[in-house]
Amino acid sequence: QVQVKESGGGSMQAGGSLRLSCTASAFVFDTVNMAWFRQAPGKEREGVSCITLSGGTTYYADSVKDRFTISRDNAKKTLYLQMNSLKFEDTGMYYCAAGLPCTPRIQPLSSGYWGQGTQVTVSS
Repeated sequence: QVQVKESGGGSMQAGGSLRLSCTASAFVFDTVNMAWFRQAPGKEREGVSCITLSGGTTYYADSVKDRFTISRDNAKKTLYLQMNSLKFEDTGMYYCAAGLPCTPRIQPLSSGYWGQGTQVTVSS
């Protein structure tokens, strides 16, 4: 059974940094694209960033460009999201997803495999 699990969330003051991690099992990690999404209370889930299976291509939402960095370590079967210069509006539940198309739209499609999420709270 495919399992995707996020970790690294927490509470941080604005301007701080956090690094999220996502591990995946039961499939060959380096054969799938990976992505991060987030959902704030009362809002729709939105794409944050995605990375192709080799790590050669990445896309970011405009709201996080130049602040967040997505990366993957295929040997460790782990996806990362380094979040710097955090803002209050970055608050939300962050989800990792495997097996979705990685395009500039970073769409939260129902296909693929999703984790349960990790909460990020940024105080202003």
